[in-house]
This record gives sequence, C-alpha cells and structure tokens, in this order.
Amino acid sequence: MTNLPCQRDAFAIPRDVHYFNCAYMGPLPRCVSEAVAAGAAMKASPWSYRPADFFAQIEGYRRRAARLIGAVPDDIALVPSASYGLATAARNLPLARRQKIVVLGDQFPSNYYVWTAKAAAAGAHVCTARRDEGDDWTAAVLASIDADTAIVAVPHCHWADGRIVDLIAVGAACRAHGAALVLDLTQSLGAMPFDLAAVQPDFAVAAGYKWQLSPYGTGMLYVAPRWQDGEPIEQNWLNRAGSEDFSRLVDYTDAYQPGARRFDFGECANPPLLMGACAALDLIDYWGVAAIADSLHAMTDAIAVAVQSSGLNAAPAARRAPHFLSLSYSAGVPDGLLTRLAAANVHASVRGSSLRVTPHLYNDADDVAALVAVMRSDGVTA
Repeated sequence: MTNLPCQRDAFAIPRDVHYFNCAYMGPLPRCVSEAVAAGAAMKASPWSYRPADFFAQIEGYRRRAARLIGAVPDDIALVPSASYGLATAARNLPLARRQKIVVLGDQFPSNYYVWTAKAAAAGAHVCTARRDEGDDWTAAVLASIDADTAIVAVPHCHWADGRIVDLIAVGAACRAHGAALVLDLTQSLGAMPFDLAAVQPDFAVAAGYKWQLSPYGTGMLYVAPRWQDGEPIEQNWLNRAGSEDFSRLVDYTDAYQPGARRFDFGECANPPLLMGACAALDLIDYWGVAAIADSLHAMTDAIAVAVQSSGLNAAPAARRAPHFLSLSYSAGVPDGLLTRLAAANVHASVRGSSLRVTPHLYNDADDVAALVAVMRSDGVTA
C-alpha cells in the first residue's frame, strides 16, 4: 500500500475551504488551469494554429486516455459527456423484443434514460437490480442476468452510495449469457484501478470532470474492437478517412478514420479542453492510480472510524470504493446538516439518506478534523 503525501499545493484551494465533493466536480489542478490558458491563447491567434495541430491535440489526448483505461489508442473515441458515449453504445448494440437491459437501482440518470428509450423502441424492458437492505450490488446484478439479458449497463461504483460492483464477475456472467457489457466509469476511472483485460467490456465511458480532474466537456469512450465498424452518432469531417488533408475535404468518402475514431464527436479538437485534459491525465499518471486509491482509502477509513461515535454507518471497506464514503442516517439526514457544514466551509453532498464524502489528494488532516467536528456537533447524530 502506498500513501501519497497531501498534494494540496497542486491545487488553488484556499486553506479555509474543506472540499469533500470530488464526486460532484473535481477541482482543476494548477497545471491544468495553466494548460487551459495556454490552449485559449492558441485559439486567440488562429493564424498560428496549423491543420496538423487539430490531429496532434486529439491524438495526444487519445494516447493518454488509452493509458489510463488500459487500452490502445485505436480503441478510444473522444466524447463530450458520459451520455454521448452511452448513446453511442445504445445505437450499436442489438436488442430484440422481450429481451432485457440490466441497470442498478437508483442509477445516475444518464445511464438510465438512454436504456429505457432503447428498450421502449425495441419492445424490450429494463430490469433494475436492487440491493434492498443488503450492501452487495454485485450479487443483485448477477442475480438479474439470465438468458433473456441483452445488455448490462453498470458503473464500477454506485454514484450515490459508493458501493462497488465486481466488474470481473459481472463481465464473466455477461459472456456466459451472451450479453453485452456497458460501463459508466465516470465515478471511478482515475481514482481506483480498473482491469480492462479481465473485465472485457463492450463499451466503457468516463466523463473527465470528476476523478480525472479535467475540464468539463471532456471524456473518453472505450470501444471493443468487435464494435469498431459500427455507426457513429454524428457524421463530421474529422472522423472521415483522409481528413488530415484540408485540400481534399470535398473528396467525399464512405471510409472512416481507423479504430474507434469514427465515434469522435464533432469539434473535439478544442485546444483549451484537450490541453487541460492532457495535463490532468499526465498528473494522474505521475501520482499513479493505485497510489491515489490507497491514499484515499486510508482517508475515508479514518473518517469512518472518527464518526462512529455519532452513530453514523458506512459500508464495509471491502464493499465500497476507496474514494467514496457514504455516511447513512437511520432516521434520515438531520435538518440543517448542509447549512452547518457550509458554515464551517465544509463541502460534501447529501444523496438520499446519506452524506456522501468524496475526498482527493488535496485533502489533509485539517480538512478531516473540520468535517468530523461538524459531524460530532450537537444535533448532528444518526
């Protein structure tokens, strides 16, 4: 286990701000803000931005995204959001009448609406896996997969409670039943290890603005090789073969750029966003995802122990993501909790009957002490 020292100096976070809400939005590190500014400066002088620069920016991000997820660049498409990537998967996966799509209970809307729409169009249905009073999402998902399952669309950890899904086990079950596996890794990629070769998803998407510490509007879509001849959502000039030659753009062709590049979204060659995202992924690579996960697990474990005396409950460490701590209240979230937290400049989220605490390497012992002090204060009990 590797515990990294606090990296607060890498962020422009005031000392009196205690930010435990990376699952809502990750703050941009200083190097990312600087890269965004450098990209904006390039756009301010377009006469110096060459046609080749479009592709250099795109491929630079594609290489880094592939490195993060454990793929090769040909398997990566650039997407502006998780919903765009999920819509791409939905367009290309077969679904027959009376088959089903498995999702998690209380799944994030972007990974729900796309599947209800696809099911309605095909005469199929969505099956919601629920953990009820238990704490094991994996068992609920595996129990929902059978011969009628066409698609399983799940995250690595639930966006609200942070409990993990064993994607290796789910991937094996999907293959055994001939079902496709679609992953939304927005709340995990960059903060916990992911084994692409062991899981073998058909599609996997991750928006960059949370745990990848990247600008809003950046994201990646992994497309397994067997789906790379599919149909993109939009037809743009960049994803067509030969688009590097600006003098021949109207020599129209039915051929696409190789691999998953056909699924790139239009105008993805955006210098401020791509340069910022590249800087962010380089920083994550420098720290190391496994080391990030170990460090955040140690922090969330310490918080869980510190608030036990207030009667708050958290999922067992083995059942939750290292960077997520969902503190549940048996009688519901106390009135005024967020107000008391805000008064102490502590920032977290309420999800259902729980307080969602999601730190990153910018947090330190002073932040933890501020959070715990509010949780232990009068009137903030389970």
